[in-house]
Amino acid sequence: MSPKKVNKEEKRREVALACFDLIHGGGMKKLTVAQVAKTAGIGKGTVYEYFENKDDIIFEIINMHIEYHHEKFLNNIKDVKTTKDKVFYFFDFVMNDTEENIKHFSGYREYLSIVLSEENESMFKFNDKCTTFFHNQLMLIIEEGIKKGELKELAKEFVDGLMLFEKGVALVKMTQTNFDAKSSCENFLNSLFKIIEKDND
Repeated sequence: MSPKKVNKEEKRREVALACFDLIHGGGMKKLTVAQVAKTAGIGKGTVYEYFENKDDIIFEIINMHIEYHHEKFLNNIKDVKTTKDKVFYFFDFVMNDTEENIKHFSGYREYLSIVLSEENESMFKFNDKCTTFFHNQLMLIIEEGIKKGELKELAKEFVDGLMLFEKGVALVKMTQTNFDAKSSCENFLNSLFKIIEKDND
């Protein structure tokens, strides 16, 4: 009987899933191949059968984190009723200061630091893919709001600005200690909706 052929992509994901929480412990840059091997229950040499180097491992773990965040966003947005509440939920990642979200936000900060400092082409492309995903989702939310009669047609013109504002808030939150991201987002969004909401009175 011939040995079972291992699907490399599936195995990469299995290892990444087993190591899902490692990057929250000591951080991405401190992650070692030995840690990955021990956590995944495989030999250190086996790790290199599926990953080129440590950066490749980090990238796969980040990939899984982003996929998880995408799925969570899509699942949760279905239960939100108004377009305004959906847009507010879009900003939850930068406004939410629960322990769990701060953990994910810290991981995102470290991920960005790697993208910016190491000029990893794969990570650049992956970052573009993530941005496109959220841009498209935000556009769908706005277009749905227009169809439902909640928003004016010009609301679509603000999608790029909303994306940039969210990234700007994330950056300031990462670099300033006394920044109130929640208040900044609430003030901005409430002001914006005074412009784009239809007056149905």
